Amino acid sequence: MGFALTPEQEEIREAVFKLCARFGDEYWLKLDKEEVFPFEFHRAMAEAGWLGIAMPETYGGSGLGITEAAILMQAVSESGAGLSGASAIHMNIFSLHPVVVFGSEEQKRRMLPPLIAGKEKTCFAVTEPDAGLDTTRMKTKAERKGDHYVLSGRKIWTSTAGVSEKMLILARTTPVEEAAKPSLGMTLFYTDLDRSKIEVREIPKMGRMAVDSNMLFIDGLEIPVGDRIGEEGKGFQYILHGMNPERILIAAEAVGLGRVALTRAARYAKERVVFGRPIGKNQGIQHPLAERWIELEAAELLVRRAAEAYDRGQEAGAYANAAKFFAAEAGFRACETAIMTHGGMGYAREFHVERYLREVQICRIGPVSPHLILCYIAERVLGLPKSY
Repeated sequence: MGFALTPEQEEIREAVFKLCARFGDEYWLKLDKEEVFPFEFHRAMAEAGWLGIAMPETYGGSGLGITEAAILMQAVSESGAGLSGASAIHMNIFSLHPVVVFGSEEQKRRMLPPLIAGKEKTCFAVTEPDAGLDTTRMKTKAERKGDHYVLSGRKIWTSTAGVSEKMLILARTTPVEEAAKPSLGMTLFYTDLDRSKIEVREIPKMGRMAVDSNMLFIDGLEIPVGDRIGEEGKGFQYILHGMNPERILIAAEAVGLGRVALTRAARYAKERVVFGRPIGKNQGIQHPLAERWIELEAAELLVRRAAEAYDRGQEAGAYANAAKFFAAEAGFRACETAIMTHGGMGYAREFHVERYLREVQICRIGPVSPHLILCYIAERVLGLPKSY
C-alpha cells in the first residue's frame, strides 16, 4: 500500500471535485432547508458515469474497486456537499454488490444497468423497529406461493425510499425457531417498491434533510421468484458481502466532512479579527485545528488500509469496522471544532458548519454503532469472550 494516490486516483478525485463545484453552498443550503432530494446532483453523477464506479464493466460500470469508490465518496463529502450529496448516491455504490456476486446473469443484466445509468434509484430495507441491529430477529416475512412470494412487515431507517423505484429487502422465509441457526432462513430480494402495497412514512430527523429516511409498512407485497437473489434462506449471508464496503464508504464520507469543516474553520480563523488580531494567531484556536488535521490524516490512511484489504480479497472486517469507528469520531471532532472556531456564527446556517455537525452524526450511529464495533474488535481481533 502506498501513502499517495496513484495518478489515476488523483484524476478521479479532481474530476469529482470539478463536477461538485457546479453545486455550490447555496444549492445544498436550499435543499437542506426545503428538505428536497438533490435530483440534479444525482443526475449529473449518473451522466458522468460515477454511479457505477465499483460495478462490472459488462453492465455499464467502471469495474474499479472500493478504494476508488471511497476516493469518490470522500471527494463528494469534502466538496461541501457533505452527507446530503454522498447519501444521494451512496446506495448505488455498494448496495447491489450481492446481486453482482450472487445474482444470475439475467438478473445482473436486468437490475444493474438502470441503477448505474441513474434511471432507477434504490433503497436498502433491512433494519426493523423491534430488531434493530439484531437482524436475525426480524419479523418481516415472505411466504412462497407458486411463482411469487407474498411479503408483509415493517422496516425502519430506509433511506431514499421516498424517491426510489426499487428496493433491496431482506425477509424471513423460515421462522427463526425452525431455522438451523438464527442467521439462516432469511431471503434477499431486489424488487419494485410498489407503493400500492407499501406505505412510505418519512421520519423527521436531525440532519441530512435533503435525503429522506423512512419507515416502511408493507402489506401483501407480491414479489416474483425471479426477483429473489440467490438461494432461499441465505439472504443474511449475502448482505454480509455489502457490509464491509458500506463501512468503508461511510468512513470516507466522514473524513471528507471533517476536511471541509476544518478548511472552513481555518479560513475563518485567518479572516476573523478580534482585539486587533486574527483569532487564528491564538494557540487556543490553532492547536485544536492542528489536532483535527492529524486525526483526519490518520483516519484517511485507515480507510485506505481497509479498502485495499477488501479489494485484494483479504479479510477486511476488522479494518472496515475500525475505519468506520475512527473516521466517524475524527470527522465529528473536526465539525465540532469548526463550530467552536466560528463562535456564535458557527451556529448560523449561512456558514454551513452547523449542517456538517448535524450530518456527521450519521457516520457515528450507522450502519453499526461504535459500541458494537468495539465489541467486534475485542472479540474477533483480541480474542476476548463475547459480551452480548
